[in-house]
Amino acid sequence: MPELAEVEYFRRQWDSGFGRRVIRVAPHPGKRVFRGTDVEALKKALTGARLLGSEGHGKQMLFRFSRGASLGIHLGMSGRLRVEAAGSSPGKHDHLVLFQEERSLIYSDPRMFGRIRFALGKGTPEWWKNLPPAVISAAFTRVVLSEILSRGRRSPIKALLLDQKLFPGVGNWMADEILWQAKLYPAMRAGDLSVHQQHDLWRVSRAICRTALKTIGVDWSEPPKNWLIHRRWQKRGRCPRDGTLLDHGTVAGRTTAWCPVCQKPGKALDGRF
Repeated sequence: MPELAEVEYFRRQWDSGFGRRVIRVAPHPGKRVFRGTDVEALKKALTGARLLGSEGHGKQMLFRFSRGASLGIHLGMSGRLRVEAAGSSPGKHDHLVLFQEERSLIYSDPRMFGRIRFALGKGTPEWWKNLPPAVISAAFTRVVLSEILSRGRRSPIKALLLDQKLFPGVGNWMADEILWQAKLYPAMRAGDLSVHQQHDLWRVSRAICRTALKTIGVDWSEPPKNWLIHRRWQKRGRCPRDGTLLDHGTVAGRTTAWCPVCQKPGKALDGRF
């Protein structure tokens, strides 16, 4: 499933179309990805409009066009954005194609857990308003994190990291990476984190998101070699920090990897394991 950095990478794929006019729109209107969207209104508004810009938020993207048209895309589990030569014929899983003179901007989603939204008007679309603060934003403060942990104090910390209303864009591999770098046991209750651990979680989660956006998010390059991501699914993967054989299990319904030495279970009396 695409996470924060992967979504950013796919968002950038359509950059080559900025400033160019859409000459034809080809949707698969009966598909689940268009649920709640007026496909005919979308086609009418985008045909002849220019792509002006885009932005991302967590696992969602917003593309702005002239004429006050806004296109929202959530990639779901298997969604992708790509660019092909002008006049390319849509494939079976290409549910939306925006044809320009020079290229075709394509949204593909084989499993169709993603979603396409559309709005017309000068203001910010309702579905883009009131989104939770991005992890790397100034609004995501230590106070905000403390409130999140307090409300979910009985939940495993990994469950909170996977909640898109709390940590937008963080998915399974990023959650494991954050917890490993912060030396936190994935199943530890959020309410048991010390003040020191809360600070580490805040600092590490922001640093990982920034680095992932600068590597994977820009050109699909590898994050730092000393990250857990490179070892977490190896048959006998070992902790990059101390060489310990990694443990695997299910936490918050998701397959999870952690180091049994770096990330010991239980409460911490002094803020460290």
